[in-house]
Amino acid sequence: MTDTVDSGAGGNAPVATSGVAGEIKTSYDERLTNADLAPVRERTWGSYNFFAFWMSDVHSVGGYVTAGSLFALGLAAWQVFVALIVGIVIVYLLCNLVARPSQTTGTPYPVICRSSFGVLGANVPAVIRGLIAVAWYGIQTYLASQSLVVVMLKLWPGMAPLADDAGGFAGLSTLGWIAFLVMWVLQAAVFWRGMEAIRRFIDFCGPAVYVVMFLLAGYLLIAADGNIDLNLSEDLVTGWASIPIMLGAIALVVSYFSGPMLNYGDFTRYGKTFGAVKRGNLLGLPLNFVVFSVLVVVTAAATVPVFGRLIDDPVETVAQLDSTFAVVLGALTFMVATIGINIVANFVSPAFDFSNVNPQKISWRTGGMIAAVGSVVITPWNLYSSPEVIHYTLDTLGAFIGPLYGVLIADYYLVRKRQVDVDDLYTLRPDGRYHFRRGYNPVAIGATALGAVAALLVVLLGSSDAAAYSWFIGAILAFVAHWLVSRRTHPAPAPTP
Repeated sequence: MTDTVDSGAGGNAPVATSGVAGEIKTSYDERLTNADLAPVRERTWGSYNFFAFWMSDVHSVGGYVTAGSLFALGLAAWQVFVALIVGIVIVYLLCNLVARPSQTTGTPYPVICRSSFGVLGANVPAVIRGLIAVAWYGIQTYLASQSLVVVMLKLWPGMAPLADDAGGFAGLSTLGWIAFLVMWVLQAAVFWRGMEAIRRFIDFCGPAVYVVMFLLAGYLLIAADGNIDLNLSEDLVTGWASIPIMLGAIALVVSYFSGPMLNYGDFTRYGKTFGAVKRGNLLGLPLNFVVFSVLVVVTAAATVPVFGRLIDDPVETVAQLDSTFAVVLGALTFMVATIGINIVANFVSPAFDFSNVNPQKISWRTGGMIAAVGSVVITPWNLYSSPEVIHYTLDTLGAFIGPLYGVLIADYYLVRKRQVDVDDLYTLRPDGRYHFRRGYNPVAIGATALGAVAALLVVLLGSSDAAAYSWFIGAILAFVAHWLVSRRTHPAPAPTP
């Protein structure tokens, strides 16, 4: 089956605040359209751009900390490595599925959701994904700000009292607040320049942090004389008892990437071809992640003989070095890499999502700034303070993201048979293909609610082991429910001749 996209020619030349204008036709309803949400006309992203996207995502401080936190589960190093690789292969396959609808139609995530949720109902997944992105944006901004704190203390030791004031405001020290707000402003400045500037920025970020990670791993190996023990957990779980823990770790990896995976269409819409997207995914996910996983395991293992304790945070590892130059270079690099993924995964997404709610009043830039303000309010440093809190945060977010993914995939591949009428995504006409009931599809909304409630109950009432599967529980339940009900109420369209 080939993808079918029904979209005629014509239209004017709108101005997009994202820097990449879409094609707005006279038939499009202004309540559903602006230049950022309209089908993109110029596609400039090739395989390397998607490769760089995933490099930035994988190489962020959050990615390193999440991978390092798997040692706290009681796994041996080889088990952590296997869990990371299996998890990322699953992410790779899921990303290829979610990438196609937007790449084919040239529409961002909230717009393609109109085909399943309805032209107005798509605001449900848009708002949910937007709020989740706000949480992640705050977390990644905080993690990046910790790199800046390290740099500031190394260059100006006299600022130490500002970093040690007890608790500080809302649980963050004075110096922590300064660094957080500086990072907040820097990210907003990059975002404000538009999608092409963002693309160029992430093209640099991913490779840059690789250089520093190799240097850091090499330095620690030399300092340890090559004598490292890859079994880093104090309470190592062995035998068959380790299997469910490994499966939970695999689920945790999928949950970590579930956010950018869900709205990956916000970027694949700019892909020159779907083949370019798939090649970029292959390079950036399984292949790149193998190298990253080796670096994480080796670097974390080397911190034990060199510093006398396990350090799973690359910024803290860098801070222990004797050379001021090395500390500053390493911390700044991790900071830049985290900025890169934070912008693409957690700034761009809510920019489109919130704009979708009211296209004429909320531009792409305005949507992004709403997310930026919200990221301060949630005090993200309290959401990522320990391995236990990290896992709880990921499980909770996964409970909401999974159902949205399940509905979109079931609808596009099984219900719609990969056929989308792009023009009908932008019309409020009652006879529009995606109007459903007053613009809402109760089947998709109901399937999402079913999956989210079930997954959230598992997180809140179940064991921590069961909670790790919240994304899968929500995604599978919503997928099955939407498919079974939709094939009776909304039969697949006849193939376009």
